[in-house]
Amino acid sequence: MSEWIGEALAAVARGEALAMATVVGAQGSTPREIGARMLVWPDRFTGTIGGGSLERQALDQARRLLAQDARRHALQDYPLGPLLGQCCGGRVRLLVERIDAESAGWLADAARACEGGAPFRLQAEVEGADLRRSVQGAPEAQANGEDTADNSPRIPIPDVRTLSEAITPVRPRLVIFGAGHVGQAVARAFAPLPFHLDWLASREDLRPEAGGTHAEILSEDELEACIAAAPPATLFAIFTHSHDLDYRLTRAALAKGDFGYLGLIGSHTKRVRFERRLRDDGVTDAELARLTCPIGIPSLKSKAPAVIAVSLAAELLALAEGPSA
Repeated sequence: MSEWIGEALAAVARGEALAMATVVGAQGSTPREIGARMLVWPDRFTGTIGGGSLERQALDQARRLLAQDARRHALQDYPLGPLLGQCCGGRVRLLVERIDAESAGWLADAARACEGGAPFRLQAEVEGADLRRSVQGAPEAQANGEDTADNSPRIPIPDVRTLSEAITPVRPRLVIFGAGHVGQAVARAFAPLPFHLDWLASREDLRPEAGGTHAEILSEDELEACIAAAPPATLFAIFTHSHDLDYRLTRAALAKGDFGYLGLIGSHTKRVRFERRLRDDGVTDAELARLTCPIGIPSLKSKAPAVIAVSLAAELLALAEGPSA
């Protein structure tokens, strides 16, 4: 996720100096992946690199860097077991760097790249005590197995010349329909997750207990039109107050066909009934096979809204990450 770019740029615009701690290399079992980072001020921080002893070390190092002017960055390897006593036992390469007015140029470049929506690379060229940041184009070289960056902890730190991180600004678009108890729970669960969330509901669907939410209230015809207008690969999750509206939205998504996920809340009995009606409306078995109903992880049986929301979040996160290597 790239919200840190805007947060750092805003801090620099206010005249603040801060430090950034980034996981630039990982080997073995580690608490977080490459690209995990924290923004650190003398009195606060945002983000996480995994907590525990590693994060405490990173915070201390970042604040020491802020307290002096001699250096603008530090690169450090942390063997998590021997050095920090963390049971995951892997090895993390951590870059800590100062962020201030001198960083405004590359931060602005990164913000513009995020607005463009295409993947890009954030590079760091290391020359002795100097660190030079830049924004590069799409990471085709790494995708082709040709990345020559020195991120791996296997490369001795004195030999490091280039650090490189792939950033993908565009999040999967998730459209949820319904603002009852489940809709509210799902909206809360997905708020901190790496999805672009559109929360839609009909006027009849918005119940009094949903007051103060951020669902967009539309007519049922407008909700159906939103499905037709959604970009390809959109993820849809449907849990309105009405089975008839659920059916209309499900049928519209299946007719559109280019979705990335179509989830419908309900039991296996509801699915059977919907399938019967959908077949009568000309939907094929191949198209019906793309409908997920019930939603979420099958092994979780609870029907509590919060559990449904967590279950759906786990299902869509796994879908977004793709199959394991």
